[in-house]
Amino acid sequence: MLHTRVVTGAGGGPEKTIINSPRFLLDQGYPMLCAYMRDPKDAYFADLLERASDKSATVIPVDDNGPFDWRIHGRFSAICREHAPTIWHGHDYKSNLFGMLVRRKFALRMITTVHGWVEQTWKTPLYFAIDKLLLPRYEHVVAVSTDLYDQVRELGVPEDRCTYVPNGIDVDEFKRTRPSSAVKPEFDTPAQRLVFGAVGRLSPEKGFHLLIEAFAKSQAKTGVDAELWIAGEGREQERLQRQIAELNLGDRVRLLGFKRDTVALFHAMDVFVLSSIREGLPNVVLEAMALSVPVLSTRVAGVPKLITDEENGLLTECGSAAALEPGIERLLCDASARQRLGAAGRATIEAKHSFALRMQRIKDIYDQVLATPNPTR
Repeated sequence: MLHTRVVTGAGGGPEKTIINSPRFLLDQGYPMLCAYMRDPKDAYFADLLERASDKSATVIPVDDNGPFDWRIHGRFSAICREHAPTIWHGHDYKSNLFGMLVRRKFALRMITTVHGWVEQTWKTPLYFAIDKLLLPRYEHVVAVSTDLYDQVRELGVPEDRCTYVPNGIDVDEFKRTRPSSAVKPEFDTPAQRLVFGAVGRLSPEKGFHLLIEAFAKSQAKTGVDAELWIAGEGREQERLQRQIAELNLGDRVRLLGFKRDTVALFHAMDVFVLSSIREGLPNVVLEAMALSVPVLSTRVAGVPKLITDEENGLLTECGSAAALEPGIERLLCDASARQRLGAAGRATIEAKHSFALRMQRIKDIYDQVLATPNPTR
């Protein structure tokens, strides 16, 4: 099995799924390699290699010098000659494209996972156009949320070659072992202070600017001793820092940068907030719920399929600071709601979103594809 993907910096949610996969399926007869296209000057890639090593995942760097570096084709061909993979499993438009090109030389079975087209740049329409052409040519397409499944079907992928498989969490790794009050001092925060947290790439679609505004107004209104942490890196960092300074929130809102140990980070949180405007089914929400952290989320993409408002989390509308404020105020002031929603979130992950269950579904797809004749032969 050869998983392929483009990565920038330390990667995002899909990397958690990809590098965690090999150890779950090795005993089932599916050894896996992970080949990542990366900028050879990107120093953060070393962190991804270290995280992969911790998960017993083998990562092969593939030098990528930009959109016109067609030598990538030769690099993937060399990997296929050396390792002779049976299945090419792509995870974005570029790996889907090179998969089809490499397939001309090698008897590969073609599977891809659609994680979403969430970061809107001038290149996004081009990426979507490429996937629109390629996805119907793949033998099987996995969608991580129901809205992505619907989009893939609209692109012409038949029902029998498309499966909705939500992201999953290793419930043994993401399990609360200490109360948040015991962990906060490790982050130089008073044990009694409430911590609201968010994790993700610092980019516009994550809505962190809306979260900062909503948190500032809610905290001032309630007077509760609380602070907001945002962990991640990205092009919005300077903008968010200016916003924090302009609102005089330097002692209440912290940009933590990239944090490798998200388990410790979630242990320190009392509430997790997803303020995104566009998403798939974000791993960070699953991780927070697995660690019994109550979640306030926008009704984005696959989240309403995971969270039922007032049962195992709180939901609000997208794209507005004002929409976030009632939920923030509620969780600032209602300790019983925090405890109830956190416990219900953990139960949801155990029952429906464990990583072992996800990988069994992926194995079933591999079995299904390999049981049919190779269409290229």
